[in-house]
Amino acid sequence: MALFKKRTVGKPGEWYYCLEHKKVEEGPECPAKNRFGPYTSREEASHAMETARDRNLEWETDPRWHDAAGKDKTPDE
Repeated sequence: MALFKKRTVGKPGEWYYCLEHKKVEEGPECPAKNRFGPYTSREEASHAMETARDRNLEWETDPRWHDAAGKDKTPDE
C-alpha cells in the first residue's frame, strides 16, 4: 500500500473547472473524475459548463449520429 497519494501535477497556466466544488482552479487540485480541463485561460475554464452544454446539444442534433436506419434495428440484427 502506498504511503502517499500520487498527485497529478499541472503545468503553469493550465486551468480546470471542478465539478464538485463548482469553481475554477489553476492546476489540478481535485481528482480527474471531478474536473474538466485543462483550459488555456481562467476565462475559458469559467465557461466549462456552457461549453459542455453546447457540445452535448451539437452531438444530440448531429444527423451523422442519429440516422433513421439505426433506430429501426433490433440488437440481434
